[in-house]
Amino acid sequence: MSNEIIVGLDIGTTKIACFVGMRGENDKVKILGFGKTESVGVEHGVVKNVMTTAESIRKAVNEASDQANVDIDEVWVGIAGQHIKSRPSQGSVMITDHTLIVQEDVDRLISEQYNILLDPGEEIIHIFPQQYYVDGEPISREISPVGVGGKNLKADFHMVTANVQNLQYIKYAVQEAGLRIKGVVLEPVASAKATLNDSDRDAGVAMVDIGGGTTDIAIFYDGIIRHTSVLPLAGNAITNDIREGCNILKRQAESLKVKFGSCLVQAVSENDVISIPGIRSQAPREIYVKTLAGIINLRTKMILEQIDYEIKLSGYHKKLIAGVVLTGGGAQLKNIKELCELITTTDTRIGIPNEHLEVDSVGYAELTHPMYATGIGLVLYGLEHAEQSDEQDEKEAEPEHVDLFKDMDEDLPKQPAAEPAPEPTKKTKEKKKKDPNPDAKGGGFEQVMEKWLGKLFNEGLDD
Repeated sequence: MSNEIIVGLDIGTTKIACFVGMRGENDKVKILGFGKTESVGVEHGVVKNVMTTAESIRKAVNEASDQANVDIDEVWVGIAGQHIKSRPSQGSVMITDHTLIVQEDVDRLISEQYNILLDPGEEIIHIFPQQYYVDGEPISREISPVGVGGKNLKADFHMVTANVQNLQYIKYAVQEAGLRIKGVVLEPVASAKATLNDSDRDAGVAMVDIGGGTTDIAIFYDGIIRHTSVLPLAGNAITNDIREGCNILKRQAESLKVKFGSCLVQAVSENDVISIPGIRSQAPREIYVKTLAGIINLRTKMILEQIDYEIKLSGYHKKLIAGVVLTGGGAQLKNIKELCELITTTDTRIGIPNEHLEVDSVGYAELTHPMYATGIGLVLYGLEHAEQSDEQDEKEAEPEHVDLFKDMDEDLPKQPAAEPAPEPTKKTKEKKKKDPNPDAKGGGFEQVMEKWLGKLFNEGLDD
């Protein structure tokens, strides 16, 4: 178990949040401190203004650093945006100098995928193995290819790429804030770490993170991530529709959406009215709750229909035993679970990042909110990576076993099998006394040992 402190940085369209955590009890994550601030300079998950984004990052990081009482110099960063793409890939390597496949062969196969030809301006951020084959035979998920005998190792992969320029802008903003990037993680992958368990991933589940600027989708089946997608519509689109439809300020529209909004028109009263304060001397504006629900329903329905299309496009829509898990800030909309079930005809639940979160984390009650799933998931992702690195370091540090007696055994004369010892008599005892050194003629064990040690010493000097 690693005691390393990990920092996750969620650079979202509406907020930037920083989380400082470490491994707690029962394999959970303990958050030591967190900070958040309004996101300035980010649109649809993409950094547009490096300097203003860097300032927002700095505020969130300083707040988390002060609360956790630790210095922060490197972070795990979440990435989203419409520029994220996914594609299938396949590769193979030959096994020539040994019989059984070892971990180095698997690592070599995966690393070679980074050399494949991509579209201009793309960079690989994740490679997820789907299926391994040894000499053409598929290997079941329960069996690792390591230790299997064969001469050809092949695999199918799910590859996730990002736009190089957009990646660079994230790096510039983080560096401008005085930090280093430890790793970049696709946001739905991070959110899944915080809201799903192994049973969900095995059974089949669609992880849907509805943020401010994008809706991120990751589909798991048989414990493996099978499909990823990023949609350009999310919570901000709903807020803008309310703003224009009701002719009010953006902050008022966001407040209405969160406090009084519903995704189902039939779930609200016909006569309920909300009074919005007028600007300066203007009279208050009255808005029917049913009108508000109608606006929210139209846009949310459009988003959920695109989610349903992506799930069906993946080919796993009939295999999602664990259903759809909604998380992110958009998951707080009232009745969104019911509307999602109507559109996708799939069981749906709201993903709250509490299953892997230690109760004595700082601000536990506030952190158990869907909007913090990505940030907490980034800490979990970083912890797992650190622990895997520690295991690899320990493995590499193990001394190699050397048989010091191998060469000596080859130099020793081959002795015939010993004959059964005669019964001890007075005569044999007397002989032992008269001949104390039976190997004095030159073929005994002591002389061979002396010869072998001299040879080993001389060879060592020559080297």
